[in-house]
Amino acid sequence: MANFPSIEPSFPVRKISKPKTNTVKFQDGYEHRILFGLAAHQNPKIFNLSFKNLSEADSDTVETFLDARAEDGASFTYTPPSESSAMQFKCQNWDKQMDYPNRATISATFTQVFEP
Repeated sequence: MANFPSIEPSFPVRKISKPKTNTVKFQDGYEHRILFGLAAHQNPKIFNLSFKNLSEADSDTVETFLDARAEDGASFTYTPPSESSAMQFKCQNWDKQMDYPNRATISATFTQVFEP
């Protein structure tokens, strides 16, 4: 499994929780929520990250890494800011904005995955 390059994102970082539940609503107003999967895997995290003011070399490193994961379909290991341990992620979309000559900003969405 590949490790994300050791390039730190800029703040603010947005962390989203997205529990996997299915809700059944009854006519009388009651509802029943059903959880899917193992308890530890029911609440994947999504991180919206921006890597601002990167050198062209660092932005190429990040972009090349993400392109390689898109080609091989593999997840990668990354420790988000303010998290105590590494997690496995996939990144299905990112963009690169070239703000100034030889400087760039990459915005990416990392979605936690659970794999053996």
